[in-house]
Formats: sequence, structure tokens, C-alpha cells
Amino acid sequence: MADQTKNINSPGIFELNNGSLQVKISNFGATITSLSVPDKNGKLADVVLGFDSVDPYVNGLAPYFGCIVGRVANRIKEGKFSLNGADYTLPINNGPNSLHGGNNGFDKKTWEVAGHKKDGDKPFITFKYHSADGEEGYPGAVTVTATYTLTSATTMRLDMEAVPENKDTPISLAQHTYWNLSGHDSGNILDHRIQIWGSHITPVDQHSVPTGELLPVKGTPFDFTEEKRIGERIGEVGIGYDHNYVLDCADQEKDGLKHAAKLRDGESSRVMDLWTDAPGVQFYTGNYVDGVVGKGNAIYGKHAGVCLETQGFPNAINQKSFPCVVVKAGEKYKHTMLFEFSA
Repeated sequence: MADQTKNINSPGIFELNNGSLQVKISNFGATITSLSVPDKNGKLADVVLGFDSVDPYVNGLAPYFGCIVGRVANRIKEGKFSLNGADYTLPINNGPNSLHGGNNGFDKKTWEVAGHKKDGDKPFITFKYHSADGEEGYPGAVTVTATYTLTSATTMRLDMEAVPENKDTPISLAQHTYWNLSGHDSGNILDHRIQIWGSHITPVDQHSVPTGELLPVKGTPFDFTEEKRIGERIGEVGIGYDHNYVLDCADQEKDGLKHAAKLRDGESSRVMDLWTDAPGVQFYTGNYVDGVVGKGNAIYGKHAGVCLETQGFPNAINQKSFPCVVVKAGEKYKHTMLFEFSA
């Protein structure tokens, strides 16, 4: 689909290309729809699940493919929280919980294109969205920006910012791309290998909400402190991984960001390193993807992609022991991710 720059306030797909990485991103949900990277032989493959046009995203056919979710990513228990003496009720859209900002979260909004440089040195696109007071039950108006930049031949950076205008409010954004480094149409990711720089998870109850505890991963199926195959022990964790890892204060840093994860595909030798300043990362193995018809009529089944969603901890608004996700009026929320590709 060609650049749609004539009306930047209607849903379209825009391109970034630095001669090495080729990325297509929609202003609907600030969504990565395609990202092509070379393998060990220089052969390009599109490594994200998605659709060829913007229509399936707009029509609600995407299970959060490639988008930015908010105002609060992940689950809020029973869709309830209290803040500054007031009680708030959110839409229930995931069992008994509120997930990814509610029925019409940031992933289902058309963002304004505030800036776009398609190619050349450091191509970028900036999206802007104004979330009204009371939207999906959340207090206060918030202005949100997201900028995707190709910072080098092998690196894409995402900078997310949000400023509450008039009330304190919880904010925790996440980027929800499903990755398959063999190519989006290549089957499941169980043979991908992963290392996660997190020695604890936040264990969950039967409704996938953290209990408030921190569980050491050592000796459990959740231990990816050393690189191992995703499918090695996935059968021991129910239908698959969908858990928040507490990111360690890693020795390795890049641009002030800590190493969150390394994902590797043996067949193509493609590697993706993820760096962030967020406290957690949701490791999700596409457990609920079931027969989605995607790009080029590819059929995406269970485990067709893996999500690495750096984030505040799920239900942190109701767990005082978790890092706080409340942003005070006039202050700025910041969240950066760096995706580094190699082969």
C-alpha cells in the first residue's frame, strides 16, 4: 500500500526505508504492519505478523498485531482502581478484567501524523494522539506521542511519551508486535531461541492477573536467563507463555537502556536484541492466535509469533509493591525501546 500523505488524519500506511531495514507503519494504532530484515545471505523477509492493508486493523480483525496499546497495557483486575480518593471502573474485555486500555484503546484510534521522513539519514515517523478525560473510564486528558526512527542500518528505536493535562492518571504503554524471525508466513516460533534478562516473573492467578509476588525463575519452565528454545518446556505452562518478567538491572546497557531479550532464529540466523527502560517485559507466545488470514493469505495459527512487550507491571495500579504507573498532571511519561537486528 502506498504512502497516504494527502490526508494524514485518515488511516493509512507509511514507509520508512534506510536501504537496509524496510518498515511499514500505520497511523491506526501506531501499528507496525511490516518489517523486512536480511538473513545471513542478505535475503529480506518480513518478520512481523499483520495484514496487507489497513482495513483489517480498522475492522477489528487483528489480535493486537503490531500496535501500541494503552492507556494502560495488560490487565487491570476486575477493571477497577482507586486514585486520589476516587473510584474508577473500566470496560471488562478479557475474562473479568480490563485489558490493553479497554474496548477502544489506543490501538483502535487513528493517530495524527505529526512528522514523517521516509528515507535518507535516520528516517522517522511521529504519531500524536489526544486521549480525552474519561475515555474508556480513565481520569484526565492525556497527550500521547510515539516516534519510530531507523537510527542505523540495523536498528529501530521507538520513543513513547505521554503528558496528563489536568489529572493524575495511570499510564503504561506497550508495543505489541508479533515477531517471527523466519518470516511472518513460516509457521510457529517454537524453534526460536530466546534469552530474557529477567530472573523473576510476576506469577498470575487463574485470570492471568499477577498475585503480587515475585517468583524466581531458576529451575522452572520460565527460566530463560540462558538462551534456550521457546518450545523446550512450553507444555509445562498450560497453553503457552503469557507472563511478565521483572527485568534485572543488566550489566549491559545501550543508549542508557537495559538489555531485555535476545531472540534468535537458527534457520535464517536472524537475531533481534531488545533494549528498554521499562521495568518489565511481557513474554507472550501467541497462544490465542487461531487461523487469522494475514499478509499474502498466510494463515497464522497458535504460536505463529512471539511478543516481547516492555511495560509497567500488569495491574500495578492495584499492587502497591509494584513500580508505580501513576503519572501526575503536567509530568511526562517516557518509555523507549530499541530493536537491533543482526544475522
